[in-house]
Amino acid sequence: MSRKLWILLMAALAAASLAVFASAVLGARAPAPAPGADRVPQASAAAKTSFPGLVSAEGEPDLAGLRTTRPAPGQILRVQGPFDDRIVFEGLAFDGQAATGAVRVTSDVSDLLELQVLAGFYDDRGNLLGSARFVHHLGSDGHGHSGPSEEGEEFSIPVPAGLAPHAVSAAVGVPVLVNE
Repeated sequence: MSRKLWILLMAALAAASLAVFASAVLGARAPAPAPGADRVPQASAAAKTSFPGLVSAEGEPDLAGLRTTRPAPGQILRVQGPFDDRIVFEGLAFDGQAATGAVRVTSDVSDLLELQVLAGFYDDRGNLLGSARFVHHLGSDGHGHSGPSEEGEEFSIPVPAGLAPHAVSAAVGVPVLVNE
């Protein structure tokens, strides 16, 4: 095959390929919307899902350990929670008025988004009287810092007013932790 014929054959193939490509692009325009397509479907047409046996959460998260622990008078204990592998409690104290301390997140974190510390308060026999919680929301009043906290998130959980005369010990745990 001569060089001239080879060049003509290649040019013809390129032109045919370009014609097929152009017709595919130009011919594949979206069709005009059907009449009434701009209407939103009725809510009854929305997909519905169900998870048999799954009960919806109600109320605030709890820690079962608060009901089973029995701290001695003047003592503050740590109860097991779902995030124990990612946190360390520091400086825990109970003075009869409040449970205080700090939670330091040990996992690699850039922002502490949400933290709840739950405290249980007990009478002199170690019976649970009631509980209260400390809540940290990123950006809420008094919680404007961002990034990992080197010294931890300090908390103070006052004994609820009706329990104050009888509360002689406490226990704390973390039921909620959200970080990046």
